[in-house]
Amino acid sequence: MRAIQLHFYSDPSHGWLKVPRKMLEELNVLDSISSASYMRGEHVYLEEDEDCDTFFNTIKNNYGEDLVVGFKKKLKYHYTENSSKIRNYSFYKM
Repeated sequence: MRAIQLHFYSDPSHGWLKVPRKMLEELNVLDSISSASYMRGEHVYLEEDEDCDTFFNTIKNNYGEDLVVGFKKKLKYHYTENSSKIRNYSFYKM
């Protein structure tokens, strides 16, 4: 698995990491993601607390810390002063 460009979105009260659903499938963590995350199309928006940790810990355990660092270095951040449109997406379900 190679580090790809990931996007982190946040509003004044929360944040989400946009991850391709296929990547979560390849990591075998689809059933570990909580309903606090959202989904839209082929992407899952992992809530910043538990689900982001699940994602990065799985990468670390399977591929090593270097890949986690690679992902985090390439993160692109997006912030809005208003409530994020992500809150209107469907709640995550496997």
